Formats: sequence, C-alpha cells, structure tokens
Amino acid sequence: MQKEAKTLSDKMACNLVKLARWGFDLVSGYKHKPIPADSNMSVEELRKGGYILDEKAWLSRILFLETIAGVPGMVAAMLRHLTSLRLMRRDSGWIHTLLEEAENERMHLMTFMTLRKPSLFFRGLILGAQGVFFNLFFLSYIISPRTCHRFVGYLEEEAVLTYTRCIQDIEAGRLPEWSNMPAPEIAKDYWRLDPSASLLDVIYAVRSDESTHRFVNHSLANLNAETDINPFAIREPDMLVKGRKLGFTREEAEQYVLESRQMFEQGKADSK
Repeated sequence: MQKEAKTLSDKMACNLVKLARWGFDLVSGYKHKPIPADSNMSVEELRKGGYILDEKAWLSRILFLETIAGVPGMVAAMLRHLTSLRLMRRDSGWIHTLLEEAENERMHLMTFMTLRKPSLFFRGLILGAQGVFFNLFFLSYIISPRTCHRFVGYLEEEAVLTYTRCIQDIEAGRLPEWSNMPAPEIAKDYWRLDPSASLLDVIYAVRSDESTHRFVNHSLANLNAETDINPFAIREPDMLVKGRKLGFTREEAEQYVLESRQMFEQGKADSK
C-alpha cells in the first residue's frame, strides 16, 4: 500500500523519500531487477546478474536502514518534550508513542547486530549519515511536524517493501543462508517468539512493526500537532485495521479517541 501524495507538502515528503531511496540503492548496488519468468538460473547466477542480494548485502542494507529509522521518533519526542516544558502544558500523549517508535527501531538494529559486527568503515558511514539526518530532521520538525510525520510514513512504506522482498527471497529459496537460521535470543525475548522460531519469523515481526509505524505516522500527519490528541496514547488498533488502511483521518482519530475513553470509563465502572 502507498498513500497518494495530494498536497504540496505530501508531494515534497514523498519525493524526498524517493530521492533517499534512489541514493541508497545506488550506493549499496541494489537494483531489484525483475527475474525473467522462464529463468532457470541458480542462486549464484541470480546474484552475479544483479537480480538478488546475498545475505551480507541484505544485512548491510537492513543495518543501515535501522540506524536511520530510529532517529525521527527520538527527535520528534525530544522537541515535543522541550516544548511541553517550555510552555508548561501537557503534550496530548504524543511523546510516549514517539519514544516507543524510536525504541522499537533500535531493537530492530540490536537484533540484526547479532548476525554481523559492522566494520569501522561501515560505522563511519553510519556516523556521517546519522549526523546529517538528525540535524535535517530536527530543523524540519521545528518548521513543519506534519510534513515530517508524512515523510516518516512514506519512509516506513519503503521499509515494509524492503522486508517484504526479503521475506519473498527467503521463502523462494533465494536466500538459503537464512532459510533455516534460528531466531536470535534477543528477538525471542523481545517479540515473545516460540523457542523454535526462525529468522524468518523475526523478519515477519519486524515488517509488522514497520507497518505499525507507517500507520501511526500517516495518522499523526493528518492531525494538528499543536492541539489534537494522539489517538494511540491509550490503545492501538489491531493489525486488521493497520493492515487495510494507511492511517486515520482527523475525524477517524477523534472518533477513536472517544471510543477509547468510553472503553476506559466502562472498564473503571466494571471494576467497582
């Protein structure tokens, strides 16, 4: 699913994500060339032909993605935290959700770090990219929180696509190194996976997280960042909702907040 960019700010956010994706693909050598329908090429031939990635290339791509993905939630939460302190008023529940997003993305990174220890050169690239992105996002969020949340929503769409393609490669036997790899212990603990869970199960869980971030940020982009209540402060919609649409409209968010309050009050009444 992809949200149609209608307004000028949405088009700007969408095009920035496309530009970032193009640059990242260029640097990492990722092409995603369609495999010919009648192809009988082996995995090695497909890799040499640039049709698929090997496990090292996939891991480098995922590690880089997650080091960047963990920045927006923390920056947005920090700015809203400082605004709440400065103006001495409540934040309407945004800060907690944004911090949860940042922490979740960090756990994705910690999970995949168990599969590979990055080189000093790779760490240097991360340091530079994170420094540039942090400051750009910081300044952009001060100017237009709405555009920034839309940008993250589009960024998460790309993340969902990336993990979907990784899952397809594993299930099609094009990534044999990961086909029967057990899930890291940190992943079993974090996502409460079965003891026999595989790395494929972990990637499904990560993709589910990214679809949640996509839904949350597209929803927040539809709200007034100064006055509207975060609809996810009390509860989150289930995956049937998040999997069928890209986010709440402002009216849907208001209705969801009202329903959440009614459920909360009903729960208090039932407990008496």
